[in-house]
Amino acid sequence: MATTEMAKAGDSTEILARLRSLSRPESLEGMSRFGIETKKALGVSIPKLRMLAKETGKDHELAQELWASGVHEARILAAMVDDPRKVSEEQMELWTGDFDSWDVCDQCCSNLFDKTSFARAKAVEWSEREQEFVKRAGFVLMATLAVHDKEARDDDFLQFLSIIKESCDDERNFVKKSVNWALRQIGKRNIRLNRAAVLLARDILKSKSKTAKWIASDALRELTSRAVQAKLSRKD
Repeated sequence: MATTEMAKAGDSTEILARLRSLSRPESLEGMSRFGIETKKALGVSIPKLRMLAKETGKDHELAQELWASGVHEARILAAMVDDPRKVSEEQMELWTGDFDSWDVCDQCCSNLFDKTSFARAKAVEWSEREQEFVKRAGFVLMATLAVHDKEARDDDFLQFLSIIKESCDDERNFVKKSVNWALRQIGKRNIRLNRAAVLLARDILKSKSKTAKWIASDALRELTSRAVQAKLSRKD
């Protein structure tokens, strides 16, 4: 069967077989070095997953089957092919509860969750959860909404900034990096939010927390750079 015909068949068994044919076990060691959970991974690259997702098209039912397989790359592919209009709040909670690796978390948030009607509410809700990857998902949503949601108001992101201030002392690696990411992306959305993010970062720098200081100093380095300021001036 031709590649496109196989993908469009919408059969999770055949899609999983295709993923296994694309596997590169030698890539797993490198993935692990980057903090990716590889126990159920095949070593399929993101570009190849995007190619397969394009061939497959949107398919909500197929996405559920791929996610249920538990295969690392199948779950990333599920987020790429699912239809955000058909995603329920319950599904978002179930999938987020299954997160065991930062890349699955980030791909789900940036390819699917941030396009749902629940995105902004979940960003706030998840940022207050204790589980590491659920909390990360909250801040990743803030970051990706800042990039993708062209209709959102500045006030939505100002609310996110207040949450960032309360969460910048979480020392867990995957959380602190997502908090930093959210702060930087919000601060690059427009001039007003840039000024608010810079002020917040300078305030966070006064903290005694090493984690908070790192989040703030790293964000300030980018948000006050000539490149970012010039780009924002052109947008204003």
